[in-house]
Amino acid sequence: MDTSHKIMVRSELRERLASHRARGEKIVLTNGCFDMLHAGHVRYLQAARGEGDVVVAGVNADVSVCGLKGAGRPILSEAARAALVAGLASVDYVVIFDEANVEGLLRDLRPDVHAKGTDYTVETVPEREFAAGLGIRVAIVGDPKNHSTRDLIARIRERSNA
Repeated sequence: MDTSHKIMVRSELRERLASHRARGEKIVLTNGCFDMLHAGHVRYLQAARGEGDVVVAGVNADVSVCGLKGAGRPILSEAARAALVAGLASVDYVVIFDEANVEGLLRDLRPDVHAKGTDYTVETVPEREFAAGLGIRVAIVGDPKNHSTRDLIARIRERSNA
């Protein structure tokens, strides 16, 4: 099944979300690097679905992943990461963003809910005050953060050196 139609540029997505809003649907924005998609990512996105009717996943562009995660990252290109996330049934739309944080997406897309993973608390979400100023509720979703792409990469390297 082709899910490329789920990947949109910000201006197209704004228009699409306006029609969802007109129908009274609640919009949830999630975001992440999603480099080497793993079970924790899937559970996070599934849990975000429980917060509303439409789930938008913001995928960090390659340049921002490198800035956040360091040299050698991302492993997968932004196009590949967006395609993987778009292939999940829990995600309605994907947008790639290159800013250092998600505030621009919050401002432009105006979701009802901003869902973050369990590596945060409502008090530690970096953009919580910005979201609150826009009337966006912050929700912590997903399973406990006991897996990461960094750990997965380390295990692969360890096994390849064995």
